[in-house]
Amino acid sequence: LLENRKDRQQEKVFVIEGVRLAEEALKSESQIELVLYSAELSTRGLALVAQFSAMGCPVEEMDAGILRSLSDTETPQGILAVLPQPVSELPKTWDLLLVLDRIRDPGNLGTMLRSAAGAGVQAVVLTPGSVDAFSPKVVRAAMGAHLRLPILTLDWPEIIAACRQSDPQPAALLVADSAGGDPCWDADLRQRLALVIGSEADGPQQAALEAANGLVHIPMPGKAESLNAAVAAAILLYEVVRQRNL
Repeated sequence: LLENRKDRQQEKVFVIEGVRLAEEALKSESQIELVLYSAELSTRGLALVAQFSAMGCPVEEMDAGILRSLSDTETPQGILAVLPQPVSELPKTWDLLLVLDRIRDPGNLGTMLRSAAGAGVQAVVLTPGSVDAFSPKVVRAAMGAHLRLPILTLDWPEIIAACRQSDPQPAALLVADSAGGDPCWDADLRQRLALVIGSEADGPQQAALEAANGLVHIPMPGKAESLNAAVAAAILLYEVVRQRNL
């Protein structure tokens, strides 16, 4: 499950590791299919195990060496849990979506999910060709965002159709493009909005550019050619937050 995307999709589960993510799962009242822990677990972690057990979650103690061998982290903390992948769909009403177009770096995707959860995004949409949102590196970088955010995969016709639905009015599809468009602080980000971030290597797909109601960019007074995709997503999302709180 940790290593194989096909197995995760077939079993419809994902794995979280570490005390902090286990705490997030407990706070979110997520369904837990299995908790594995070892004697190496900290006092804080053992208290968590007791809480999971009291809730009726299946809990098993494992040999520390075996559990370390199962871990995907460099410094395992002695606890992991298996959760069902949520069946996500777009909320009936939304005013801010983050569309991630063929994002292939797990760390970047996880960081974007974390930023989206913090900025109040109602759902994150991935396009086909993106890295598996439930891979261990993505889950770790997202720091619990999977427990708070609907995350789903849609193709471009489905994304465009969702934006054109009047609920209460069609949403603007704005594409981040370092090559042009309005500076982000000049664009109207208060409207109902789907913000598109393209792949690190290739940028947004042609389908996104053709459907876009506008392009936005982050002005860069320095000499760097571009920003990391996760950094750009965070800046743009919090520009949305800033404008909506003026």
